[in-house]
Amino acid sequence: MVLLKNTITTIREQKTNKDKITMLTAYDYSTAKLMDAVGVNSILVGDSLGMVVLGYEDTLSVTMEDMIHHTKAVSRGNKNAFLVADMPFMSYQASVYDAVINAGRLIKEGRAHAVKLEGGTEFCPHIKAIVKASIPVVAHLGLTPQSVNAFGGYKVQARDEEAALKLIKNAKAVEDAGACALVLECVPEKLATLISEMLSIPTIGIGAGAGCDGQVLVYHDMVSLFSDFVPKFSKSFEDVGSLMKSAFAKYISEVKEGSFPSSEHTFNLLTDVDIDKLFQFTKKFI
Repeated sequence: MVLLKNTITTIREQKTNKDKITMLTAYDYSTAKLMDAVGVNSILVGDSLGMVVLGYEDTLSVTMEDMIHHTKAVSRGNKNAFLVADMPFMSYQASVYDAVINAGRLIKEGRAHAVKLEGGTEFCPHIKAIVKASIPVVAHLGLTPQSVNAFGGYKVQARDEEAALKLIKNAKAVEDAGACALVLECVPEKLATLISEMLSIPTIGIGAGAGCDGQVLVYHDMVSLFSDFVPKFSKSFEDVGSLMKSAFAKYISEVKEGSFPSSEHTFNLLTDVDIDKLFQFTKKFI
């Protein structure tokens, strides 16, 4: 399979050509390499790593150092996917200056191709400034996990008319500010479809229905590696979690019964080594 390089330009062309965009999260070299090999369009190093990799109860504790560390690892395994890195909580909210500096670190140190930040009109100055620094920005609206405390939990957003109108205004605002794409999370399908048709930039849905220009999933969810909770919008494409637990159990069993390692997994001394001499030598230490 010949894989093409995915860029900000090719992602835009996919929307124009009605070619659905595929995005998955990754947090390490090996996983990124596997995803890239099968042709995923975009890889997101999400601050979701706080929950599925680092074991936090939410994304709020993730630091810039965490994001740079994991983005670096993913970039080394990725060759063709468009690589997006999340800006973690409080890396951009305090000021436009912080936003530009930290976005620059994710590009320069993490080797990302774009950054993603949550929020609408209130963060349009931040988006404009980052874009002015020649850094592509993916916006994120709807359920924005960094605002979980303000929302009172992980809930579907924009279900009534007032909230829906606000979401539409925010979507247009981030596009006008220069965002190259928009993630829509946990919003009603019809609303997400309307926004996707309204905008010239691609929309990537997660719990937003099939009307978006593409889809993103946390890979731990779609292969059943994360069992703390299963989002309604996610689908398990393979039960890799159960397969891994089975492999771990077999390993434990074979080590304890002595069948692993067998001769095919071991190394031999050279034929001219006198094993009796070695045996006599070891007796000195017993």
